[in-house]
Amino acid sequence: MSRKPFLFLSCLLLLLVGFSVDLGQSLKVPFSVDDVLPMLPRQVSWPVLNSFHSAVDLLPVFIGSLTPNNNASLEWKGACFRGNEARLDITPSDRDEPGLGGGLLHLKTSEAHSLTCMDLYVFATPYRITWDYYFSARDHTLSFDSWEETAELDYVKEHGVSVFLMPSGMLGTLLSLIDVLPLFSNTAWGENANLAFLKKHMGATFEKRPQPWRSVINPEDVHSGDFLAVSKIRGRWGGFETLEKWVTGGFAGHTAVCLKDDLGRLWVGESGHENEKGEEIIVVIPWDEWWALTLKDNSNPQVALLPLHPDVRGKFNNTAAWEYARSMLGKPYGYHNMIFSWIDTLGDNYPPPLDAHLVISVMSMWTRVQPAYAANMWNEALNKRLGTEDLDLYGILEETARRGMSFDELLTIPEQDEWVYSDGKSTTCVAFILAMYKAAGVFGPLADHIQVTEFTIRDAYTLRLFEDNQTRLPSWCNTEKGKLEFCQILGEYRMELPGYNTIDPYPNMNENCPSLPPYYERPSKC
Repeated sequence: MSRKPFLFLSCLLLLLVGFSVDLGQSLKVPFSVDDVLPMLPRQVSWPVLNSFHSAVDLLPVFIGSLTPNNNASLEWKGACFRGNEARLDITPSDRDEPGLGGGLLHLKTSEAHSLTCMDLYVFATPYRITWDYYFSARDHTLSFDSWEETAELDYVKEHGVSVFLMPSGMLGTLLSLIDVLPLFSNTAWGENANLAFLKKHMGATFEKRPQPWRSVINPEDVHSGDFLAVSKIRGRWGGFETLEKWVTGGFAGHTAVCLKDDLGRLWVGESGHENEKGEEIIVVIPWDEWWALTLKDNSNPQVALLPLHPDVRGKFNNTAAWEYARSMLGKPYGYHNMIFSWIDTLGDNYPPPLDAHLVISVMSMWTRVQPAYAANMWNEALNKRLGTEDLDLYGILEETARRGMSFDELLTIPEQDEWVYSDGKSTTCVAFILAMYKAAGVFGPLADHIQVTEFTIRDAYTLRLFEDNQTRLPSWCNTEKGKLEFCQILGEYRMELPGYNTIDPYPNMNENCPSLPPYYERPSKC
């Protein structure tokens, strides 16, 4: 995995963290239990608070879009105030450019559930993100002094300003940070936080394995095409993988693939290997080097080896696999299509309260902060979907609207393996492996009808390509007396891969699949 996806996700988290500071305090009574629990002794309050709040509580819920047309207004129930009503007015220009102007958002709050609560809101267009908080029942205003450019004014007139509510309120938001921040801590505290999150939101078990936790591997028993599934559970990559697992349903967060050369030496191909410059690139390195790096990894990785089925191995063209791997050496990790392997549907890939409105809002903020990264991570891919070139995010939005298409629909257009980006073919860690499988003949005549860049890690390990007879697994393979269908070669916790080795490949596979927690159910042939 790469630093840039981590920065993008961190940007989302820091954005949310930023919304939760400097909020002031309310001293009113009466109070609700949830509002005053933090004042109680830690040993009393924390067990209760942890049952009320989680990292998911940090995510804004989309309330609606405020447009200035015909005095249109929104009404909703907030976390603190049960009665809320808002409208948006366009205000005269304060710039030399005629007709640009700004906006004034009116928000009336009423019916607070207690006098110590507070509602926290995020207001966003593709050109800006701002926030405000309200702890009194009255009429409030939020001023947009001037629109960034004519395109923003046009957008607001057509689509409005998006309104998001922090669903757990002020204290709830602060308390949720207790759940989120440890995910990225490279400590036992951080590891426990990741395990707790995955248990709560995905139903993972993380049963302790008997010793030894590390297998003594005989490279002679490993073959070209054998799949390596990796799950990291602490540190920055542990935190990133935890959130990636949650949204995709994958119980692993990284992958690599084994290759044998003509002399029988074992190598590992990997997209997302960090080089000496800190860049995540595609490499093929000796097994001993990869294994040594894995053993030194302080993210406490759990690693499984998934051997190919003998019938699949029999049609694996090793020469073609090596040719493909060499053609990709040094190319960057697949930033361009990373998020598009996850988003297949209009609404059934976003764990509540995530949705497409939040995605576009974070994209817009990231575009303002790091425009070069934005171009790398989604602008080129969105242009590919429109058949356009060099449009920035705002140009993409305008073109999408001109075609009568929603941004949600644009996100769901399947990635195409033949698309070539400014830095070449783009493959994530798992797409690199599956593209190698295509080149090696694993998919046979279906190869031209499967877009592997649409696959998540979960999609890959559920393919029926792997060994299904435990008696044929290597003698050193730790299946814990039949409890595992594959070889776990590293890790103190038993790896789970729900749906492992169950789905036969089919045309247009994984192009329209939901992925909602906690069960991640998918219809056949989606």
